[in-house]
Amino acid sequence: MKTLGKILLGAAALLIIALLFFRTPDTDPAEMRAKYAGEPSQFVALPNGVTVHLRDEGPANGNANGGAGAPVMILLHGSNADLLTWDPWVERLSDEYRIIRFDQPGHGLTGGAPDGTYEIESYVETVDQLADAMGLEKFILGGNSMGGGHSLAYAAAHPKRVQGLILIDASGAPPSARTGEDKSRGNIGFTIAQTPVLNQLMKHISPRSIIEQSLRQSVTNQDIVTDAAIDRYWEMLRYPGNRAATIVRFSQTRTPFSKQQLAKLTMPALVIWGGKDTVIPLSAGQWLDQNLPNSKLVVLENIGHLPMEEAPDASANAVKAWMRQSGLAGSSAQTLPPPPVDERVTGT
Repeated sequence: MKTLGKILLGAAALLIIALLFFRTPDTDPAEMRAKYAGEPSQFVALPNGVTVHLRDEGPANGNANGGAGAPVMILLHGSNADLLTWDPWVERLSDEYRIIRFDQPGHGLTGGAPDGTYEIESYVETVDQLADAMGLEKFILGGNSMGGGHSLAYAAAHPKRVQGLILIDASGAPPSARTGEDKSRGNIGFTIAQTPVLNQLMKHISPRSIIEQSLRQSVTNQDIVTDAAIDRYWEMLRYPGNRAATIVRFSQTRTPFSKQQLAKLTMPALVIWGGKDTVIPLSAGQWLDQNLPNSKLVVLENIGHLPMEEAPDASANAVKAWMRQSGLAGSSAQTLPPPPVDERVTGT
């Protein structure tokens, strides 16, 4: 027993030393706001107690009621990302569309939810309250990865408000749909977040090198993995409340959508997928496309999990073509050549 006690004491001492030596503290909120919340950022307090960091860009006459004029899009980022992941689309789409994007609770400069709740229902509530706060009756809702799953959940709960869905490498398909998945090529950051004990250490130790590796594993276009991008992911993860939120989210059991649920989502849907996505395989996107009644699938060959960043021209052009085909483009839309018959697109 004495020997065991010494071993445990020694292990505890080593753990304390490791925490002191390798500890990466939270970032300073004021410094992060100064760095990442320049114009046109704003902070909006919602009834559920969350104050969201958002950007509202595009034509000032964006139609909030779903009528003629510039269409309104709300875009939801993926897990451990932030609203800046949509920069390439804003640059290419905001001349025609009003685009609202925000840091979801537990992410970016929104930070942790006051009640510590990260169930999908709470994310749906946040989207709904944000739409109310922005005076929107109807809008197009899009999301990447986790944000795509939240978009599906919102559309299921509030179908009359969603004019169209844009799902980019979205979560939500059942495990049975993820055929041909190579789990050995997964995301190290996500693996740590869902591993007991290790994820608790993540609250205090979050090396920049792990963030870089995680980002590189998520994409095939390595050109987007810049020092600035790595710093942003690393600093946003350490924004107060975000690491704890990550652990809670990855500890939850998420129920996938059923075919019956998707069958009720009759609004136009665009499914964009990276053909080389190793986080959520293409088969999951094909399953969504097969079970959504009014969907179009666009596969971007040789692209990974972040098509809006990895292939901004091809993905944004797919949105413009789909908006026009679906009758959602509005009176301000530019005339574009018809999309290729082959929905598998090569390009960055």
